[in-house]
Amino acid sequence: MIEAEAFARRRGGWFKNPVILKELRGRMRGARAFAVLSVYLLLMVGFALLLYVLASASQDVFGFTSGGQIGRTLFTGIIGIQLFLVTFIAPAFTASAISGERERQTYDLLKTTLLPAHSLVIGKLLSALSYVFLLLIAAVPLQSIAFLFGGVTELEVVLAFVILSVTTITLGSTGLYFSAARTRTLSANVTTYSVTLLITVGLPMLIFILIALFSSLLGARQADIAVEVQVLLLYGLLALSATNPLVAAFLTQYWLLNKQSAFVFYETITSTTGIIQVPLISPWIVFSAVYLLIALILVIRTVRRVRRIEN
Repeated sequence: MIEAEAFARRRGGWFKNPVILKELRGRMRGARAFAVLSVYLLLMVGFALLLYVLASASQDVFGFTSGGQIGRTLFTGIIGIQLFLVTFIAPAFTASAISGERERQTYDLLKTTLLPAHSLVIGKLLSALSYVFLLLIAAVPLQSIAFLFGGVTELEVVLAFVILSVTTITLGSTGLYFSAARTRTLSANVTTYSVTLLITVGLPMLIFILIALFSSLLGARQADIAVEVQVLLLYGLLALSATNPLVAAFLTQYWLLNKQSAFVFYETITSTTGIIQVPLISPWIVFSAVYLLIALILVIRTVRRVRRIEN
């Protein structure tokens, strides 16, 4: 009986974190949250209309516009805008979560509540990311417009939401870690966005350069390269591509259309000894595993930072 009551109290604590309740009530009670949501949806609708006009104006060699092409253009553009939103807004909601408390001199009040460090960190993270998830969910109907034109499957919508969600969690955890590691919010924001730009801009440039070199290397001389080297380059390129959300989403969609598989597929490699089939895992799986592991490590290190501050 005592163990059952203790489990009930722990379970209630998971769903009734005082930090989450305080942050969500403070954020959702005012008109700012609904104004941001309304402006965000209006901008998304305007961007979707612009993409529709541009896609409708493009014609094939027979002078017609494919409905599937319009749907895919709308879907890709909306996902790209959402990824841009996640990249720059998710860290902003968490980079000031802990450093802001110290600057406002309210961090000592949190310590007097005897709230454990892990509850404080998890509460700050979930309350900050919940609004970003609200923005992502609010844009799902816009993604569904692509079904009216065709060219997009339900699986693509699900995989896109998974990539966006994993990116949100990881970038939010990054901002929260630097918020605990830095004493000033400005310093935390600068460091967080430097890392974010490295991930979203620096890595894609490196990946595209490697893809170009890899394509030229396996072009006319593909049969002259050893099978082991080709397999190593292919796996290395897949692992490197899965470290960036944009590239992971692009390659996932590319292989989903060409291989008709979102999980495991085979890539053909030609060499002097013949043709072999190399098994590969879809980039979104590797990307999700890597980014969630990074997020977990950052959360653990943030908890240790908070405990160090308290001591």
